Amino acid sequence: MRYFILTVCLTLASLAHAEDFSLTDTQGQTHRLNDYHGKWVLVNFWATWCPPCLEEIPDLVALYESHRNELEVIGVAMEYRDSKAVIDFADKMFISYPVVLGDDKIAAQIGKVNGLPTSFIFSPSGKLVMRHVGPLNRQTIEQFLGFNKQSVEESGPNIAAKMAHCAC
Repeated sequence: MRYFILTVCLTLASLAHAEDFSLTDTQGQTHRLNDYHGKWVLVNFWATWCPPCLEEIPDLVALYESHRNELEVIGVAMEYRDSKAVIDFADKMFISYPVVLGDDKIAAQIGKVNGLPTSFIFSPSGKLVMRHVGPLNRQTIEQFLGFNKQSVEESGPNIAAKMAHCAC
């Protein structure tokens, strides 16, 4: 029983970890979680050499373009050698959302990144509601956030049910 309680406490502590972050993108703009109060925020850690990352980028771009009023997407490029190569790559992939040049210090502000791609989704109130390792697609994210069948405001109660099936 003590082990279970400790596990629950550690899980809750890890979910609460990223309630505030500050990331500066390649354009020099700073992004703070508090700046997006009222919007969903998806922070995606990726690398140019990572095939699953490359697979999900077009869906993240389409998602961002379709839901700019309700969702902010921030891409964090990891494990790169040349920042210009990352910027050129982002241009070639038509990435329209902010791109941050990341490292372990940047990742530590958000949460544990033990594989790429890794995505974190924050609710409009700024709470971490999902951590996912592996590629995501637009349909899965839209369903999770309630964009397909209901408004963002109505999706909140369904998050708990959906969370029972995620790897947070």
